[in-house]
Amino acid sequence: MDFICVLMLIPRSTYLEKELEKRFNLLKLWTFPDKTQFIKDHAESVRAIVGSGISTIDADLISAFPNLEIVASFSVGLDNVDLELCKEKGIRVTNTPDVLTDDVADLAIGLMLAVLRRLCESDRYVRAGNLKKGDYKLTTKFTGKTVGIIGLGRIGQAIAKRSEAFSCPIAYHSRSEKPDVKYKYYPSVAELAANSDILVVACALTQESRNIVNREVMDALGPKGVLINIARGPHVDEPELVSALVEGRLGGAGLDVYQNEPEVPEELFKLENVVLLPHVGSGTNETRKAMADLVIANLEAHFSNKPLLTPVV
Repeated sequence: MDFICVLMLIPRSTYLEKELEKRFNLLKLWTFPDKTQFIKDHAESVRAIVGSGISTIDADLISAFPNLEIVASFSVGLDNVDLELCKEKGIRVTNTPDVLTDDVADLAIGLMLAVLRRLCESDRYVRAGNLKKGDYKLTTKFTGKTVGIIGLGRIGQAIAKRSEAFSCPIAYHSRSEKPDVKYKYYPSVAELAANSDILVVACALTQESRNIVNREVMDALGPKGVLINIARGPHVDEPELVSALVEGRLGGAGLDVYQNEPEVPEELFKLENVVLLPHVGSGTNETRKAMADLVIANLEAHFSNKPLLTPVV
């Protein structure tokens, strides 16, 4: 398959790059200073695109490659891919579900503990030599807190299972109630927030779920409530989040994603009740390798006329 041209949009995994180079004619878009000229030069040859959750695969890019057959995304979320156009043109689309579920769910629990028990601030307290001056202030217990989850898919259910181990009652909101789920269902996010101590965003990003966590939801969660976002930044109205935290209308937040990455509101940097992570939900060696292997397996299956492992379109 070394004659098949595969275009990788941004650097995400050295392992993935090396494995793709063993199998295909890999073109790395970021290594070409003149992107427009590159696309003109390779318009006819590119048959596959490897993207990620932060690379845009829109109508302009898709239309630039008339022989494009498949888009293999190194991510679960596909809000950055024009799925309708791919479907219309008969372009297959795959992603990497399941393999990153555990890591993202683990991180969500870590953020809950970090915010409630002030782990990051406690670390800084010790490093600054303050332990000699006296005990650190009291924090908030995690065990037994009600965890509300927006979106009860693979990751949402994994977060729920882990939270149950901490004796946390679980509630959720999704587009419809799930008949086979024992957790309490709320028909609106505001109702879920009003009945939760911790609100976790774990749904897919769609037009309907943009700003799903707005001022009403934050006020319902309240001055003792904690917001955790391990999904996508645009799920949360970020200016309203900053205001709620600064004004004390929201108790705290643990964020792995942001509205305009890599930009992060500087107002959050000074807040002790906020834990900020650099979008590392799936960022372990084991999971990134599994994601890369799945991307490769989907490409090999497609070009061997075999069923795709994780088809979306």
